[in-house]
Amino acid sequence: MQDVRLVIITGMSGAGKTQVVRTMEDIGYFCVDNLPPALIPKFAELCTQSAGQVNKVALVVDIRGREFFDTLLQVLEEMENQGYVYEILFLEASDETLIRRYKESRRRHPMAPHGRISSGIASERVRVEQVRGRANHIIDTSVTTTAELRDKVVSLFACECTQERMQITVVSFGFKHGMPLDADMVFDVRFLPNPFYVESLRRKSGTVREVGDYIWKWPITQQFMEKLLGLVDFLVPNYIQEGKSNLVIAIGCTGGMHRSVFVAHRLYENLRSKGYKVNIEHRDVSRNEVELHHESC
Repeated sequence: MQDVRLVIITGMSGAGKTQVVRTMEDIGYFCVDNLPPALIPKFAELCTQSAGQVNKVALVVDIRGREFFDTLLQVLEEMENQGYVYEILFLEASDETLIRRYKESRRRHPMAPHGRISSGIASERVRVEQVRGRANHIIDTSVTTTAELRDKVVSLFACECTQERMQITVVSFGFKHGMPLDADMVFDVRFLPNPFYVESLRRKSGTVREVGDYIWKWPITQQFMEKLLGLVDFLVPNYIQEGKSNLVIAIGCTGGMHRSVFVAHRLYENLRSKGYKVNIEHRDVSRNEVELHHESC
């Protein structure tokens, strides 16, 4: 399994395995939660036969598997004998932290469904002690924030090609058709001069050069774009550092055909020139009466 990176995620219940799995998915890992150890070799074999389609795998194996969990070390030893390579990520936290998390979530501890949380934690520590001793990576999440945990996981398991900046989508839209529900930021550009009232431009979208020239010639447009680009240039690196994986920036005008399209395109080009992973979508252009033009602004 040299061509597949296999990570076994295990550790104490409540230590952050769910958050780790989400991060692993974001950096391109195929994740399976609560897989019985006996099925790991078969799953690994399927991955090697995927012709490279599945080359990064993260499996969560913990005491929720009950008696199956106790076979984990034996299974891993058998895999080593067969030439499989794997890594173990072990998550732990202090008793105080784990108890507080269970109290806050109001969930029962899997090792003490009808008893005290502290008793369940103590029993679990005994059960996972040997696995902890085999771990390649141990992360104590007692005083670790969600963003810090994400950063640690990314630094450990994301190769350079997957340590990508977050995915940015720039969307133009028309307010009369409703705002995009998934937008993180919305900018209203209805204050800009409107090409709709110029007869020769009315049926041409904001992607057409002459429409863009009309919008851009006004000082208010140039002032706004300077401030918008400056704000976005400031925000994006901070969102990345915070661990955000997706950012949707929506630009809206009345019908979603002229001003929002032009501004969204300028913003898209600015972000792309800085190397960000960015897409653009003109959501409502097709809802207007538009002449077909291929000239870009």
